[in-house]
Amino acid sequence: MAGRTTFGAFPTESGVEFSVWAPEAKTLQAVFFDKESKETGRKELQRDSEGIWKGTFKDASVGTRYKYMVGDQGPFPDPASRFQPEGVHGPSQVVDSNSFKWTDQNWKGIDSLDKLTIYELHVGTFTKEGTYKALQSKLPYLKELGVNTIEILPLSDFPGRWNWGYDGVALYSPCRAYGTPEELRELVNAAHNQGLAVLIDLVYNHLGPDGNYLSCYNPRYFTKKHDTPWGAALNYDRSTKTDEDSSTEVSAEDSKLDAQHATNVRKYVVENGLYYIRDFHFDGARLDATHAIIDYSTPHVLQDLVRTCKSAVNRPIYFFAEDDRNEAELISKENGLDGLWADDFHHQVRVHTNGDNESYFANFTGSIEDLATTIRKGWFYVGQKTPTTGETRGTDPSKLDRHSHSCNCIQNHDQIGNRAMGERLHHQIKLDSYKAASSLLLLSPEVPMIFEGQEWATSSPFQFFTDHNADLGKLVTEGRRKEFGKFAAFNDPKIREKIPDPQAESTFTNSKVNWEERESGNHAAVYNLYRDLYQLRSKEPALHNARRNDLQVDAVDETVLALTRKFEGASTIVSVFQLKGGEKTIDLGSLKGLSSSKFETVLTSQDDKYKTDDSKVAAPKLEGSKLTFFGPSAVVLRLSN
Repeated sequence: MAGRTTFGAFPTESGVEFSVWAPEAKTLQAVFFDKESKETGRKELQRDSEGIWKGTFKDASVGTRYKYMVGDQGPFPDPASRFQPEGVHGPSQVVDSNSFKWTDQNWKGIDSLDKLTIYELHVGTFTKEGTYKALQSKLPYLKELGVNTIEILPLSDFPGRWNWGYDGVALYSPCRAYGTPEELRELVNAAHNQGLAVLIDLVYNHLGPDGNYLSCYNPRYFTKKHDTPWGAALNYDRSTKTDEDSSTEVSAEDSKLDAQHATNVRKYVVENGLYYIRDFHFDGARLDATHAIIDYSTPHVLQDLVRTCKSAVNRPIYFFAEDDRNEAELISKENGLDGLWADDFHHQVRVHTNGDNESYFANFTGSIEDLATTIRKGWFYVGQKTPTTGETRGTDPSKLDRHSHSCNCIQNHDQIGNRAMGERLHHQIKLDSYKAASSLLLLSPEVPMIFEGQEWATSSPFQFFTDHNADLGKLVTEGRRKEFGKFAAFNDPKIREKIPDPQAESTFTNSKVNWEERESGNHAAVYNLYRDLYQLRSKEPALHNARRNDLQVDAVDETVLALTRKFEGASTIVSVFQLKGGEKTIDLGSLKGLSSSKFETVLTSQDDKYKTDDSKVAAPKLEGSKLTFFGPSAVVLRLSN
């Protein structure tokens, strides 16, 4: 059963009740339209003491299209519109959130953070059609692969036909380019009936630059007390504190007025998260760039959001923060967050395998010792100074009881799409190394996340794409190419011109994963490895146990890393990795606690069914406790004693 939120349009027995916050408006009217966007009438709303305007109109119903006149300005779309059938600038549409017939009553959620295996995807590029329905048709594939959780890039509607989703402006309106709200509910319902959880990516640090009408209703939806790199900061802060490094000086009176208006801004956003968890049955969320959500109130708006959502439903709900501060304190009962997107693992693997050394990669050595430290702790920076800034970063997560409070990857939408050409790791290193790195990801105790097509080493890039109006689009294109001028490979302006134009349709279509290649050649071999590793992770209790005390990480030498994972009453699993390098023999008996152990080989990344045609590397060879690598490989061993 869907619930009510403070703002929006809600079908009732008496018609439709409209509710919108515009505290400074002198008058406010609902303006109605037909499907050809021709105005058909207007109705006056009445203001309450909080500046919320309400009205119930019997001649409105499900499907009615409308906007609001704010005084003599507008008409504008509803800030809490449930659907924008003609795009973010068009009329809003009344939707009945209670009409969908859910059949997921037996869905109990994923009962442990340790068990999560996440598949990140973009609805528009995951299939040729780029729709909720097309994604739904791929759910059996995802189930067979062995992941148990889908994470969908932002769905709030954005301007144009395609976008990553981080330019969303209609927070309550799932993107019309992918389908209707009902089709989104059908997708989540079907996923649950396949045994798959679904997370949504929520963006609350800024709104996009085009189609953002919040200020038309109240300029104090935003504040000048704080800055973000992407646009005006939302006004969550009920205190009068200001940032010393804010680019704008704010008067005491302005700060006081912001604080007074922050309560309803917080309500607008907290109830938005609740809307997706309760009314669409999402199982949690990734929260985008939470380091840029500035709030000195108690509780912090993110605490408010997480507590509200988790208390509203009777199933496990998980919230991950994308937050480059590496602060263990974010993960606590008080804050409610379950984990962090921990990019340090990605960066160490990239530096180790591909030698990346510019921008933030300059803060990482990629050494086996540092990679081991990153896995052992959950992230690398725990208070050290970073070489590029000279500032300290991170706090120590070792007091957290589980490694699953970190979410690791070797590819995600950011780390691929923020490269100039959108190239993936497997486009730049040999597949032997890629398979070994993939094995390390899936056999580590942190929550593993992969990005669409990674599991078959897709040939498709994932490039940065937008479909803004011509003037804004030109600025985006110029800005992106200028941004890469600081990298050695793009010092030459002629080379920068080869960077894909975000506004070009081909940039979007090139980013669609190529399903036709999945079952052939090298793609099938890599897929087989991913599928078998997921099955192994699910089957072996030690591999989905992330208790901190049950992991041993050994940097065996400068190229070899070993993970020993235990679970009481179950087999101990030892996984050994060489991500690059040639022939080498190590003695497993020299590792702590393994001196008298006997080992049984479970699989290696160079087994025949995982072999790619560009490889001449033989599978690792086990003789007693001696393990010989013949090149980049991973091997999984079970202790037999």
